[in-house]
Amino acid sequence: MGRKLRLTKFNELSIDDPFFESLKAGYKEFPKWFASKADEDVYVVDDDTELSGMIYLKMESGKVSDVAPPLPNGKWLKVGTLKIVGKGTKLGERVIKKIFDTALDKNATGIYVTVFEVHDSLIKLFKRYGFIEHGSKTTDNGVEIVLTRSLTIHSPDILKRYPIMRFEDRNLWLLAVYPEYHTRLLPDSILNNEPQEIVQDVSHTNTIHKIYIGKLSLIRMKKGDGVIMYRTSDKKGPAHYRSVATSICVVEETHKKKDFASIDDFLNYCRPHSVFDDNELRHMFNTYNRLYTVKMTYNVAFNKRITRGKMIEDAGVPVQPRWDLKQLTRAAFDSIVEMGKINEGIIVD
Repeated sequence: MGRKLRLTKFNELSIDDPFFESLKAGYKEFPKWFASKADEDVYVVDDDTELSGMIYLKMESGKVSDVAPPLPNGKWLKVGTLKIVGKGTKLGERVIKKIFDTALDKNATGIYVTVFEVHDSLIKLFKRYGFIEHGSKTTDNGVEIVLTRSLTIHSPDILKRYPIMRFEDRNLWLLAVYPEYHTRLLPDSILNNEPQEIVQDVSHTNTIHKIYIGKLSLIRMKKGDGVIMYRTSDKKGPAHYRSVATSICVVEETHKKKDFASIDDFLNYCRPHSVFDDNELRHMFNTYNRLYTVKMTYNVAFNKRITRGKMIEDAGVPVQPRWDLKQLTRAAFDSIVEMGKINEGIIVD
């Protein structure tokens, strides 16, 4: 098995694990703090043998006054302790996604994290998704940078406001994915009858960004368009009941085959965020005359899956033309989103 991000309790972990050495070295009070959290929840990243990540999240209400300048009144999600040992996978994105998912679930108005300047790759990662430098926090351990991200004031930039979405003046689409690729591409959107074990810690399942490759004319879609991902039937029953809408993505960019200078250019572009291995990618590039890619952000999984039947009967999605890449009206899109029971604050317009 690959590395998994999972929820556990502090008392299930050993402070003598080599993973904690750097935290004990950086924070004198770490062992005492660790012991005081025994019964609390913590996310860890591990495989069957080794701990390689830890994220502790905690809600704070009101003003945060131990940073300078203080943070205003609000419902803050504090990223209390965060350490990730990078091994070439896109684990950082998966962790950021978990932080945002938690913040939305807890109805936070903002998120903050304190981090030493030396961790520049971590700082860059947070800034990529809209965190800004707010100020500093000074303790006996030194001075940390305080990064904040509002969940009520939204940047016009798709990434800096992620996972919040805005679709005013944008086109909306339904995009089909075959069942054998769906779970690999969109791991949070697992359907109840799929085994959880399918989701391993490989880079594409960790990521906020997804690359979909196909023969469909994906360049019809433009940056900022909304995409409802649609898992086609697993053939275990009529598509009317077995095909389902599972999640919402936002288009970042699209490309056609001739945009890639060479097969290596294509491989380097697709490899980090596609579900296909190098051999599959090479085969596509060499044999598809029509080849298109769309890079999207994976913003939210529906809490309730919506069947093809429901989309036809309740959202008014017409049966024709085919449901491969299909444009949706705003009314149909809104109706599907409502049936999907996602957090209400995630679409703002």
